Amino acid sequence: MSADSMPESGIPEGTGTNGPRRRAKGHRRKPREKHGKGLRIAAWTAAGIVVLAGGGAGFLYFKFNGNIDSVDIDQALGTDRPKKVDNGSENILVLGSDTRSGSNKELGGGADDGSARSDTAMIVHVYKGHKKASVVSIPRDTLIDRPECTDADGNTHAAANGVMFNSAYSTGGAACAVKTVESITDLRMDHYLEVDFQGFQKLVDDLGGVKITTTEDINDPDSHLNLKAGTHRLDGEQALGLVRTRHGVGDGSDLGRIQLQQAFIKALIAQVKDVGLFTNPKKLYDLADTATKTVTTDSDLGSVNKLMSFANGLRGISPDNMTMITMPVQYDPADLNRVLIEEKKADRVWKALKDDRPIPKSATEGTATGQAKDVVTAD
Repeated sequence: MSADSMPESGIPEGTGTNGPRRRAKGHRRKPREKHGKGLRIAAWTAAGIVVLAGGGAGFLYFKFNGNIDSVDIDQALGTDRPKKVDNGSENILVLGSDTRSGSNKELGGGADDGSARSDTAMIVHVYKGHKKASVVSIPRDTLIDRPECTDADGNTHAAANGVMFNSAYSTGGAACAVKTVESITDLRMDHYLEVDFQGFQKLVDDLGGVKITTTEDINDPDSHLNLKAGTHRLDGEQALGLVRTRHGVGDGSDLGRIQLQQAFIKALIAQVKDVGLFTNPKKLYDLADTATKTVTTDSDLGSVNKLMSFANGLRGISPDNMTMITMPVQYDPADLNRVLIEEKKADRVWKALKDDRPIPKSATEGTATGQAKDVVTAD
């Protein structure tokens, strides 16, 4: 069936983390409500922020600089961390939270229980030369040994064995999540990024929607999503439902949701590269404003200049040059709602990234999957 014959849904025309955050200097905006954090990926910010590279943008610089929130991960974690690898590569932890409090309550389904757990976690490894990247998703339901960690308030949280991965964020915020990932992988996280639900939804709307194709119907009342098989231009609300659904497709697991998320990210990056931003100043402004309000970074990226430089460095990475996998896991025989790390195969993944090499296919062969691969593709 051709894409032209498929229905397209309408889109609008034209259009907390735990612990204290450091706000970049400049025009200060009113404190915003502590929204939960949703799907993140560094490349989202590139198109919106690059507007500041032009001259005569003094007012915009201070406005956007004042939008950015940051967390001092280095201060919270100290020196007991994996050594930085000096080979030209970078590792970025892209983290999301499934809180439903405040304005995020109605977005993507779920109950308002006031808690915050890392709903989405991805390690983005940018290879030397910044032309290729590998993305490793960490299932939120993975049982891990969480290390002792100190949050951004200076509070120490005891280690815990056999707990879900997403408990790290709810226990000690961004710093504890970073330390937990580093303890699992023995990889230094050079940067940290997150985006809240409202920001994610508005970012998609500012882009004019994102076009995807589904090979089967997806119907999940929990995430407010109902799509027939075919080609659709998703607005922000639909996109959020897609990256959150787990019961509407595949085996209903978190692993299936990860496969949908990875497919949508590729479609989103392709949309950013194809949207013609420099011929549409209003769209460029809206994206820059939304991106800087939406993103929370580590303190090393906590200004427009630094974030712009970082984002520009990722612009050469196309969807075709992104390898996306899920951390090698198997279902827990004692509880099929949980997964366990396949240590030997996972070690091959981490070793490849540390050496700045491609991830070997053997590292993921025979591991658990969510049966949602290729259900969503970029159009």
